[in-house]
Amino acid sequence: MRGIFTCIILFALITASFGQKSKTDKDYIKSVIKERKEKDKEFIDADNSPLDPKYRKSFSGLNYFKVDPYWRINARIETNEKPDTIKMKTTTERLPLYIVYGKAYFTVNGNSCELTIYRNVGLMSKPGYEDYLFVPFRDKTSGEKSYGGGRYVDARIMEGDHVIIDFNKAYNPYCVYSKKYSCPVPPSENYLEVEVTAGEKDFAH
Repeated sequence: MRGIFTCIILFALITASFGQKSKTDKDYIKSVIKERKEKDKEFIDADNSPLDPKYRKSFSGLNYFKVDPYWRINARIETNEKPDTIKMKTTTERLPLYIVYGKAYFTVNGNSCELTIYRNVGLMSKPGYEDYLFVPFRDKTSGEKSYGGGRYVDARIMEGDHVIIDFNKAYNPYCVYSKKYSCPVPPSENYLEVEVTAGEKDFAH
């Protein structure tokens, strides 16, 4: 009899555990969808929109891959003790300074991946950006399902040897929407040999 009660209790604990995880995932998905809707509103607003005026009339929202918590990756990071400062290539002649902060390591569907992480020198002293990290990348969806020039992910410096790379929040460079912008070009070393089916898709226009 005691064995039966033990099994019931264990089953209840396991069920509760899975239920909590499911709720966490649902809350996360809702928050990402909310952010996407807010971004669409910004793009519609003529005062804040990065869209070229010729695209605004027909704009009905950005295209995204379905939100999947799998793509919110907790990566291991190795920071550089004496990081180099580089001039990053852009879509124009502008060469902004970036610190090569470190390298992140993670696995996608059994495939080992790595990305170089950067810090924008111009933003480091700006309030709210003291811990900001910049993750430019390309992957096997680039030029097919997503923008060919690559996408970006924003991240934050964390305690310990890890960093959250949330590909559900991967976004296109503003130069996709208007030629007036100058955008960093993802370095060749940040090409992922996998399909990152998360975040923003290519801009249809």
